[in-house]
Amino acid sequence: MSTTMQTDSVWFTTKGQVVIPAWLRKQFHIEDGTKAVVQATPDGILLKPVTAVMIKHGRGIIKRKPGEPPMSEWWAKHKQKEKELEDRHGR
Repeated sequence: MSTTMQTDSVWFTTKGQVVIPAWLRKQFHIEDGTKAVVQATPDGILLKPVTAVMIKHGRGIIKRKPGEPPMSEWWAKHKQKEKELEDRHGR
């Protein structure tokens, strides 16, 4: 994926939300409901969208150890825990 070395400004709301500029959403295939990984780095906050393109690019990188359940089972449990947290917090 080629990236444009362009900068833009964003503002944080009182809830810590930010609007990603349209040109970046288009460049990184971010659609409504796209999730992202947020990571603290020495340079600041790194926001990595988890899109179908990124998943396809990373497929096969993580190898399962013998005897571990398939990734689909792990993902189903992860999604269930995530839903329980969202329900608990009323989102």
